[in-house]
This record gives sequence, structure tokens and C-alpha cells, in this order.
Amino acid sequence: MVFSLFFYAWGEPLWVFVLILTALLDYTCARAIETGRGTVMAKLALAMSVTVNLGLLASVKYGAFLVSNLNALLGTSIAVPSFALPLGISFYTFQTLTYVIDVYRGDIKAQRRYPDYLMYLTMYPQLVAGPIVRYSEVAREIEDRVTTPEEAAYGIFRFCVGLGKKVILANTAGKLAGQFLDGNLSALTTAGAWCGVIFFALQIYFDFSGYSDMAIGLGRIFGFHYFENFNYPYISRSVSEFWRRWHISLGAFFRDYIYIPLGGNRRHVYLNYLVVWFLTGLWHGASWNFILWGLWFGLFISLERLFLRKWLERIPRLFSHLYLILVVLIGWVLFYFTDLPSMWTVLGRMFGIGNPGALDSLSVTRLMNYIFFIPAAIIGCLPIAPRIRELLTTKGTRFYAPAALIALEIAVCVILLVVCTAMLVGESYNPFLYFRF
Repeated sequence: MVFSLFFYAWGEPLWVFVLILTALLDYTCARAIETGRGTVMAKLALAMSVTVNLGLLASVKYGAFLVSNLNALLGTSIAVPSFALPLGISFYTFQTLTYVIDVYRGDIKAQRRYPDYLMYLTMYPQLVAGPIVRYSEVAREIEDRVTTPEEAAYGIFRFCVGLGKKVILANTAGKLAGQFLDGNLSALTTAGAWCGVIFFALQIYFDFSGYSDMAIGLGRIFGFHYFENFNYPYISRSVSEFWRRWHISLGAFFRDYIYIPLGGNRRHVYLNYLVVWFLTGLWHGASWNFILWGLWFGLFISLERLFLRKWLERIPRLFSHLYLILVVLIGWVLFYFTDLPSMWTVLGRMFGIGNPGALDSLSVTRLMNYIFFIPAAIIGCLPIAPRIRELLTTKGTRFYAPAALIALEIAVCVILLVVCTAMLVGESYNPFLYFRF
């Protein structure tokens, strides 16, 4: 708890006190709910926790967006509030809401010790960027956890893999994406537009899945078993499958706490989809492009439920996979550009509308300069590493060689740490996309 608070205060010296106070509120509300279960007091405690947490999130993250849109709509000149967004507020707000709601539902018992609850909420491996860890997933380990050399070794390996994804793959892909998408869009060719969007798709995947790997690895070192947050989403054959593999903890939150309470598959299914995907987009950012991005995916999930799913199951896997990649890449254009004119320009260039040509020498040169990066990034999107681990650890097969796996993992850790350290020291470009959330 102490180290987690120090970690958060290093980046947010003021907001750490707000985090401590809201944690105290939610701890108190959960105790009140359990004490007065079935009474008005329990409902009031739940309402207070939800209102304060969502109210704080709305104020600091969406206040400027709401006021700006009101001014544009009504012609008013209300002062637009300006807040420095607290690190990880979208993640830990959802996390504490799951705790209080689960206590109200009777799914879990309220934590009796405030320091233990504060430790759960502020655990620094996943505090600022997820995954969203529910209290029920780690409740037993808060009270009694066991660490072993084997678990710690796996945690170190997983952390190094995540660090490599972030520093080597995500940063490189982000730099390339910026070269195509942040320049003069009027000169962007069709090939340049597609290259830029593909590199951004790689950046956001390796950026966020890399952080999730680091969080899972650090948690494992300390005896916490966080659930997987990414499961190779780019191998999917449908949008529905993609969202079962992408940011799994967020999808599970909206399913269990929004979609199912609204009626789920029983009633108003497509209205429920609309609400869920509108909120999913809004969660990612206070801008209309994020809302469009969420609704874009909601549209295709609705279409797949209506008729597309059966069609996708019948056609060859290659074509269903290409369909998924096309939908996702268009979605990443909506995600990338907060200004709509630039968004429409790039979408037009991708499909040959109003562009200066299909291919340019600069795009070819950029790709040739990173000829070894591209296959490495593609391999990183495929479940090759888990397959190798499975082969080397399955008894009774000719590939069984656990000692070879240990040596391989040690070598990978050393190489990744050396390369990542060199790149972090030598490069000033080190963005982290999900800090904005």
C-alpha cells in the first residue's frame, strides 16, 4: 500500500489525496451496505458511492467536453473548466464501482480493514492503466498469498516481454504512424494512409497489451494472479470475437454492470448495444471521435447478431479475417483523429478519394528502413510464443524440454532488458497512449 501510494504520488502529488479519500468513502459505503443489507441505508450507501465516483470522473474528464458542446449548441460563453486528468482515473473508478456493487449484490463480503482495501485499489502494477481487477478476483490473495521462485521467475519474464512490446514494438510503430498521419495529409497517398493506420493499429495493441503484460508480471511476483487482458485479438474472424479478445477486463465490466442489467439478450438487445458502445467510446475519451469509434463497433456487432455471423462462419477463414481487419483499421482511424476533417481526409485517402496517387517513393523508403521491424511486429500479434511454451512443457512429447525453456526465457529477459534500456536512454520518444484514460 505504501509503495503504491508513493508510486502514484510521484506522478500525481495532489490527486493521491483524492484517491485516498474516495477509497475511504467506498470502504465505508460497502461496510454500511453489508451492515444494513436490504434496508434503505444500503441503497443510500450504494447511491452515494456511485454518485461521488461517477461525478468526480465526469467533472475532471468530461467537464470541458460538456461545456464546450453546450456553448456551441446554445451560443453561450460559459467558462470551460480545465483539469489535469488524474492518472488512471477511468480504471480505478470502474474498479471501485465493481467492489461496491458486488457487495450490494451479495456476491462478495465487504473488506473489514481499510488498509487492505486501499492496497487493493492502489496496487501500483495495474493502478494507472489496468487491467480492471475486481475485488472478487484477488480477495483471497489479499488475505493470504504465496510467492514461489517459479512464480516470481514467470512474473519477471512476463514483465520483460511487456516492456519489450512497449519500448521496442509500440514506440517504433508509433513513430512510423506519426510519420504518415501527422504530416501534410493533403499529400498522403493511398499506400501512405494504409501504412500509417496499420502502424497505429500495431502501436495501440503493443502499447496497451505490453502494459497489461507488465502489470500481470509484477502482480505474479507479489503473489497476485491478474486475469489476462488481451488474447491475440488481431487473429479474430469477427468483430464480436475481436472484442472478446481485446481489453477483456473492460468488456467484462460493460457486460456485467451495464449490458446485463439493461436486459442483456432478453429485451431491447440493440438498444442495449447502443448504450454500451456509446459508453465504451465515451470512456476512452471526451471527444466525438471516440463516440463514433464506439458506435462503429457497436454497429458491426449488431449486424453480426442479425445476419453477418452466420455468413462469416460459412466463408473461408481468410475472407472473414480480412473483413475483421478492415473494420478494425477503419475504427482506428476514428480513434486516432480527434478533429473530424483530418479523419475524413485519411479515410478518403485509404480508398483513393482525392489523393495524389496510390504509391510514393517516401513511403517505400520508410518501409525499407524498417524491413526487419514489420515481420517482428506481425509475429508479436500471433500466438506463437504460447505454442512454443506448450510444446516445451508438455510431458510425453518429443519436444518436452523444460530446461531449454528456462534457458530461453533467461536469454529473452536479458536481451530485452538491455535493448529496452538502450532505447529508453537514447530516445526521447516514449508515449503511453492509455495514460490519457
